[in-house]
Amino acid sequence: MCRNITILHGLEPDASPEEIEAAAIQYVRKISGVRVPSAKTTAAFDKAVERVTAATTDLLAELPPRKQPPKTLPPLRRLKAAASS
Repeated sequence: MCRNITILHGLEPDASPEEIEAAAIQYVRKISGVRVPSAKTTAAFDKAVERVTAATTDLLAELPPRKQPPKTLPPLRRLKAAASS
């Protein structure tokens, strides 16, 4: 599993669409081996990111609440936390 993908289920506040899409991009990059899509791979890459984002959004909406929040923050929240300190 890609270590860069963090747990989004149970965040307070809930994971934002941007956080879900960022996780989807990381996932698609990892499984495809494509870090930066080329002209030949952009359409397939973008379609995969869109599908993974939608599936993740659906999954998070249907899971029951967590008893405890995840131990680590998603990368976008880490950046915001670092900027505000």
